[in-house]
Amino acid sequence: MSIIIKSEREIAAMRQAGRIIATVMEMLKLHLRAGMKTKELDIMAAEEIEKLGAKASFKGYRGFPASLCVSVNDEIVHGIPGERVLNDGDIVSLDLGAIYNGFQGDAAVTVAVGEISPQARKLLKTTEGALMAGIAAAYSGARLGDISAAIQHYAQVRGFSVVREYTGHGIGQEMHEEPQVPNFGRLGEGPELKRGMALALEPMVNVGSWRTRLGSDHWVVFTADGSLSAHFEHTIVITDGEPEVLTVA
Repeated sequence: MSIIIKSEREIAAMRQAGRIIATVMEMLKLHLRAGMKTKELDIMAAEEIEKLGAKASFKGYRGFPASLCVSVNDEIVHGIPGERVLNDGDIVSLDLGAIYNGFQGDAAVTVAVGEISPQARKLLKTTEGALMAGIAAAYSGARLGDISAAIQHYAQVRGFSVVREYTGHGIGQEMHEEPQVPNFGRLGEGPELKRGMALALEPMVNVGSWRTRLGSDHWVVFTADGSLSAHFEHTIVITDGEPEVLTVA
C-alpha cells in the first residue's frame, strides 16, 4: 500500500476544491424541494462548479453520466440524477466532487425533503455524528482502524448498521487513492496516520441490514432490504494536531 503524502501546496489546492464543493452544497440544500426533478440538482451543481473555477470530478468518471450523485431513500450511493421527482418525506443524499488546479475534493450530505419521519431524522443525525466521530479519531500517530472503529461504534450503538461493501478512501490528484477507509474496523489496526495524508471519510448508514444490492443501471446501490440509508462525507487532511476538514466554506 502506497499512501501519498501531500505537500502544503497540494493541500492548498485541495482546500480550494473543498471550499467550492461546500459552497455548491449549500446552494443545493437551499434549492432542494418537493416537486423538483433530481436532474435539476445536477444541472445547478454543474453550472455552479464551473462558475467557481473548478471541474466536476464525477462527470465521465468510469463512465458516470452526471456531475452530482443523487440517491433517494433506500438508494445508498451513486444515484444517477434524472426524471425522478422528489416528494415530501424523502431523504436525499447529495455526493459531489470537484477538481481545482489538478487536485480533488469530495463531500456528501443527506438532506430532508419537507417533513420526514422520526426514524429518518435519527438516521440523518446518527450518520452525521458517525462522520464527526471518525474525524475526531483521525490524528497523527493513530491507526486507520481507529477511524473505522469510531464510525462503526457510533452508528451501531444507536441501532443502525454501517455499509461494508463501499468505503471511504485516500484522495489527491486522483479521486480514489490508497488507503481504503472502511466504516467498520478494529482499534489499533491498519496503517499509521501521518501528517499530510488526505482522506475522504464517508459513513453510509442503514436503518436495516448493512447488505447492499446493485441496481440494474450498474451504478446506483440500494439497501438489500429496502430500508432507508444516509450518507455524509468530508475530505480531511492529517495534521500535527486536530485533522483539518477541507470541504467547508
